[in-house]
Amino acid sequence: MTDARLPDLGPRPASAESGYDAGSELPTHVGEPIVKVEKLEKYFGSNHVLRGVDLEVRQREAVMIIGRSGSGKTTLLRCINFLEEPTVGWVEVDGVRLQADPLRARSRPHQEKIRQIRLRAGMLFQEFNLFPHMSVLDNCTEAPMRVSGVRRDEAVTRAEGYLDKVGLLEKRDEYPARLSGGQKQRVAIARALCMEPKVLLFDEPTSALDPELIGEVLLVMEDLAHEGTTMIVVTHEMHFAQEAADRVVFMEDGVVIEQGPPEQVLNDPRHEETAHFLRRFLDR
Repeated sequence: MTDARLPDLGPRPASAESGYDAGSELPTHVGEPIVKVEKLEKYFGSNHVLRGVDLEVRQREAVMIIGRSGSGKTTLLRCINFLEEPTVGWVEVDGVRLQADPLRARSRPHQEKIRQIRLRAGMLFQEFNLFPHMSVLDNCTEAPMRVSGVRRDEAVTRAEGYLDKVGLLEKRDEYPARLSGGQKQRVAIARALCMEPKVLLFDEPTSALDPELIGEVLLVMEDLAHEGTTMIVVTHEMHFAQEAADRVVFMEDGVVIEQGPPEQVLNDPRHEETAHFLRRFLDR
């Protein structure tokens, strides 16, 4: 369906072009499954938002989830780390498996499994949620020390390393009010990395940014993807998905309609729903 193709994207990096085995849709660099979602359903009252979603993400895989607003993308992310309790189904992250049980009070074992899932699945939001009264460095060291019991000297060393990775080590002593939106989001990425999660969940991380600041955040995320960080990203940035994704997942009305390598899903979609979304998205 060539009328839905993304224009002028150019070739993917050589490493990505050669990353698939013949006859397989799995890149050769990915490992074992680390996130599993099985038969996931979510209701908000009578609104059926997720309708039996199955999804598996492997170690070192970057998965981009696309679809129109209201298709269930963000709800899926929030259910993976139990910011929203699924109505039906299972979630497993790095061997911690938990069944949806929304009608019962959360028992201590249930709450502990949720805590373990959240430690393994770090989430980044549209808003940055930095502590305004703390410096950049303290924002990055607070959770490792308080939640994981990391010594301060180790937490500082770790934070400085990740701040350097996102290009903001020189801002370690600044406060969020003195940072641009793009810098705040990069600090939020560094803060999430400081917990050393098994997978990062990004919920449209550039949607709150001015257009001129989007590129600096996407560049950091693209570097993380190419370095093998396991990521699930809800995004409307199609060029970013083309460059950074190992797999693109298209959702519509709470269902996964299509998934596969970005060059297939974005440039030659197999389902009319995907092609229709891409045509409408590109025509805006």
